[in-house]
Amino acid sequence: MKLFPIAAAVALSATTALAEAEKYTVDASHSQVAFSYNHAGFSTTHGLISGFEGEVMFDQDNPAASSVAVSIAADRLVTGWQARDDHFLKSGDFFKLGKFPLVTFTSTGIEVTGEDTALITGDLTLNGVTKPVVLDTVLTGVFAEYPFPPFNGKPAIGFNATGSVMRSDFGLGLYAPFVGDEIALEISIEAMKLD
Repeated sequence: MKLFPIAAAVALSATTALAEAEKYTVDASHSQVAFSYNHAGFSTTHGLISGFEGEVMFDQDNPAASSVAVSIAADRLVTGWQARDDHFLKSGDFFKLGKFPLVTFTSTGIEVTGEDTALITGDLTLNGVTKPVVLDTVLTGVFAEYPFPPFNGKPAIGFNATGSVMRSDFGLGLYAPFVGDEIALEISIEAMKLD
């Protein structure tokens, strides 16, 4: 008999939590995805993608009600060796930029694991393929007033995350497994409340 009031209260609290999430815009100049992979057992190759767009809907009181969505132009990838970058981006052996120029990540759930930690699950879309990815995330800062231009005085948040993907899952598997299939990810993001 009392189930309806309880259900209504739960629904109301969930709605309230969602209403408390505030929009933070990713600062493209201080956000990046670093990646690395094993090269034939001899060395580790590193690369970086930066300058991407996105938003974080952040609920400080109920982080599980937060969300993240980013969009990255794949042609921003750099490894520090132009011939390798050209092979990755222009040959068609790996990225298919003509058809799929963007890499996107949209969170589908957040599991809070500690005071400043969470597992963020989301859909990664790359080369027209969408696969789930889990990111082990640390909230590095919440600031009422960002101290540097051009965002002086704006509320800001920051977080770091790690995870991995299998490149063969996304049509990037040339030379695997001789060249490592698993790509390690290190992500760092700053985001500002601009509205």
